[in-house]
Amino acid sequence: MPDPVAVNSMFARIARRYDLANRLLSGGMDVWWRRVLVGRVARQRPADLLDLATGSGDVAFALGRGLPAARRIVGMDFCQPMLDEAVKKNTVAASPTPERIVFRQGDALALPLPDRDFDAVTISFGLRNLADRDRGLREMRRVLRPGGHLYVLEFSQPQPWFRPIYFFYLRHILPRVAGWLTGDRAAYGYLNDTIEQFPDRPALAAEITRAGFKPVAAIGLTFGIVALHIAEA
Repeated sequence: MPDPVAVNSMFARIARRYDLANRLLSGGMDVWWRRVLVGRVARQRPADLLDLATGSGDVAFALGRGLPAARRIVGMDFCQPMLDEAVKKNTVAASPTPERIVFRQGDALALPLPDRDFDAVTISFGLRNLADRDRGLREMRRVLRPGGHLYVLEFSQPQPWFRPIYFFYLRHILPRVAGWLTGDRAAYGYLNDTIEQFPDRPALAAEITRAGFKPVAAIGLTFGIVALHIAEA
């Protein structure tokens, strides 16, 4: 499992170039993946939302735009430099109603939040960075109200025909381009390693169920390289 100290340091180093790298390295697909996530969350009409591993806040802001009736959106991350980037965006009204969105520092393995405080928890491309996924998932369930929903948007294992193309890109192209963009090629070598080792959709669904959630729906996106898992507390 990832070392939390190393992960925190890595994201702190790339925080200022993180958004640009995401857009270019995903070919803009990160915008569409967030749109799918927000559309699914909107079906449940949650009033209070927690966005974990919020990073620079893109998912929190997308939720703010897509769920205008939501009462409260809390973006939480354990890396302060990433949160600083999110706060900058909120200051310039990157969200239509920035006062609804609050950013806080916090560790997903020990959330500084009361039980049953949210209707929905989202975590996008952050679950694989947790040092203990089971503990993190149980914390997410703890802060959800009964009937609340967890949404995990994360890299997954691609369809078999696409695997050689995808892993060639991850191993040989992405680190070079990311190193040029951010000046930190090692950070994106870590990204490649964690993606290749991450469970496929059935295996991750089983982990979420073992953490106490009801049966999980898993939706593959972009030839399976990303998946959205949805579970009820």
